[in-house]
Amino acid sequence: MVIATGGTGVTGRDVTPEAFSRVMEKEIEGFGELFRWISYKTVGTLTIQARAVGGVAGGTCFVDPLSSPGACRDGRQEILRFQLDSRNRPCNLVELMPRLQEHLKA
Repeated sequence: MVIATGGTGVTGRDVTPEAFSRVMEKEIEGFGELFRWISYKTVGTLTIQARAVGGVAGGTCFVDPLSSPGACRDGRQEILRFQLDSRNRPCNLVELMPRLQEHLKA
């Protein structure tokens, strides 16, 4: 699992989503959608600028939940702590990780 922070805004230096898209095999759309929903409760409409992204590349999950301390905390406490806990049911990213490269085993 790779957890990046930052580069997800809308200014010229914010290029993380574009960089991720160059290597991404599959996007985890729900990560950004859920992050923005959670973030809206704290920062309101400012969340429209949030380009939080998640995906899979080379058998590795990666996410970028933004760079502010509050955003990182929200992403960790509200999403990642459940998805990175194998006890979270019915499904979590940890249990899926061994299967991320199934398409290469033909």
